[in-house]
Amino acid sequence: MKFAVAALAGSAAAFMGPAQKVSMAPLKAATLEVAPATSEALQTAANEARGLAMDSIAAAESGHLGLPLGAAEMGAVLYGQSMNYNPDEPKWINRDRFVLSAGHGSMFLYSWLHLAGFDLSKDEVANFRQHHSMTPGHPEFPNSEHVTPGIEATTGPLGAGVSNCAGLAAASKMSASLFNTEDHTIFDNHIFCIVGDGCLQEGVSAEAACFSAHEKLDNLIVLYDANDVTLDKMAEFTQSEDVGARYVAYGWDVITLADGHDLKALYEATEEAKSNNNGKPTLIICKTEIGRGIDEVAGTNAAHGEAGVAYVDGARKALGLPEEKWFVSDDTYKFFADRKASLKAGYDAWSATYDAWKGANPDLAKTLQDGIDGVTPTVAELFAAIPESKGGDQATRVSGSEIINNIADAVPLYISGSADLHGSNKNYIKGGGDFGADFGKSYSGRNVYYGIREHAMGCIMNGFAYYGLFRPSGATFLVFADYMRAAVRIAALAELPVSYIWTHDSIGVGEDGPTHQPVETVSGLRAFPNLDVMRPADYEETAGAYVASATRQTGPTALILSRQNLDQTGTTDRAKTLLGGYVAVKETSALECIIIATGSELQHAVAAAKQIGGGVRVVSMPCMERFDRQSDAYKAEVLPDSCRKRVAMEAGISTMWYKYVGLDGKVIGVDRFGFSAPGDIVMAELGMDAEDRKSTRLNSSHPRY
Repeated sequence: MKFAVAALAGSAAAFMGPAQKVSMAPLKAATLEVAPATSEALQTAANEARGLAMDSIAAAESGHLGLPLGAAEMGAVLYGQSMNYNPDEPKWINRDRFVLSAGHGSMFLYSWLHLAGFDLSKDEVANFRQHHSMTPGHPEFPNSEHVTPGIEATTGPLGAGVSNCAGLAAASKMSASLFNTEDHTIFDNHIFCIVGDGCLQEGVSAEAACFSAHEKLDNLIVLYDANDVTLDKMAEFTQSEDVGARYVAYGWDVITLADGHDLKALYEATEEAKSNNNGKPTLIICKTEIGRGIDEVAGTNAAHGEAGVAYVDGARKALGLPEEKWFVSDDTYKFFADRKASLKAGYDAWSATYDAWKGANPDLAKTLQDGIDGVTPTVAELFAAIPESKGGDQATRVSGSEIINNIADAVPLYISGSADLHGSNKNYIKGGGDFGADFGKSYSGRNVYYGIREHAMGCIMNGFAYYGLFRPSGATFLVFADYMRAAVRIAALAELPVSYIWTHDSIGVGEDGPTHQPVETVSGLRAFPNLDVMRPADYEETAGAYVASATRQTGPTALILSRQNLDQTGTTDRAKTLLGGYVAVKETSALECIIIATGSELQHAVAAAKQIGGGVRVVSMPCMERFDRQSDAYKAEVLPDSCRKRVAMEAGISTMWYKYVGLDGKVIGVDRFGFSAPGDIVMAELGMDAEDRKSTRLNSSHPRY
């Protein structure tokens, strides 16, 4: 365990003890022995950043004052001294990444991005939380709604951002291992994060912290805004553990600063963390005063949100700020202009190295550029790389085990992983190696072993995607997707090209019983906007689903695969799978009835159609979301309005199918939990087969038929 060379006043436990109010020294510049002028400039910038946050939150009558005021000195050190970035090239691949895990304090980030010279104007800072502004309530990774430079992750759900950082740090290690050579270093960046008590109370942060330490992600530096405050109460009301000791036990280095506003101590601690390449990520515990500068609420839970707004004018005056709102001094702008010029010189030197590297390594350079640009082989090229089905009954997870390797061969930056279920999910990239440290692993490995940490897996996958080079996929049982929901939601919101491989998809799981038989899960996933949920029926549709996921650029895809063997009906089409729905069996006489089915139920629909007669059409619907995006003309061609006698069939909750069958139709679903028995018995007992009984149900005297 290491300690900061300054501002240490006891053990980590001493600083985590209960306190009703944290008192700090008055707001004044600490003295950096090597550069006192820098210290004065940084303290001035910190106070002006406080002013920007006060003014924007007061104007919006909404927001969180506590963190932007309490962590201002951290921002000054990170953006003014320690981080390596280029405001004019915010997507530079070797930049240090900063994630504000405590995303409610977003005015901290917007203030510092503006001061540091990113393309975020003062007007946009003032437009905080307004419609179409670049400064939404919580930071949003650039997407179709917001394109704010310098935002490295969508944060807000506490604990998610610091967990994303484990993925960012892993992606950085992977990039260095894949692309650095003996002659040229292209990747040597660090990942920085600010967390609060709320982030570290959320369980996912513990999962990610364990992963980070185990895989020796020493490029990860987390600054803990330890202000002893949560929203409802002082932190002591719900928290009593020694956080520093907990992180030491995980395998982290921990530095504790008695005064988290001391610029010199913050700088030295951060530089110490950057210089250590000892296989340990670093937690810097910064004892701070929440809402610092607004004396009426500072150090109390009232400072967390907007309570301090009533005292902003007096606080601004006490900080030495003029009456002009959103004031930034010429000296501060000049300081960061000089800082930007210095950073630009480093960027130019890196660019020269990068150009030399590209000349010496053209194949690597193409792979890297494709990753930067998000380029994958075309759909046609990927289909050509996937052999035709060999025939015979096969579970779609088994089909996937072959197809994922075809995809990996064609997409070199496609990676996989599992939450301790590679053997069951069957998503291992053969010959790809295992990611991480020790045990034969390496940082170039394409298979990530997440341990039994589904929530962290989802966040880490998002981190890989935020990094901007890799196409991450990860797997577990479908029933455990609920552990990942928060991460899946953010992936959909942030439009990340992430792929989820969720196997054991229905009551067909059988003997494991209702705890492992998902019936509501697929419908719950379909409720997410911008998540494509693909439940293929056989090998050919599994090929289509994998290609769809590997080429999608605007959001995540869920591949829902079966445990049990399925018929290869000969009616499916890998290319049409990308349309979401298509005619699998065309009627041979006048159209009388349409059966819509998905996944393992398509085989039963095809069999039932043969029993019923030539007037039946079977529509395969592997992905509702893709089908719904097709033209009205195409949808009407597949599901003509003239035929209202429709039946949908899925071994899951029936609700969502009514948008296709209408009030005149019928859904054969499973609106109850299953039971423990062999899978075929569970399926038959709950009506998911093509025996006479089901055929009778399809021909039943339904009141609207």
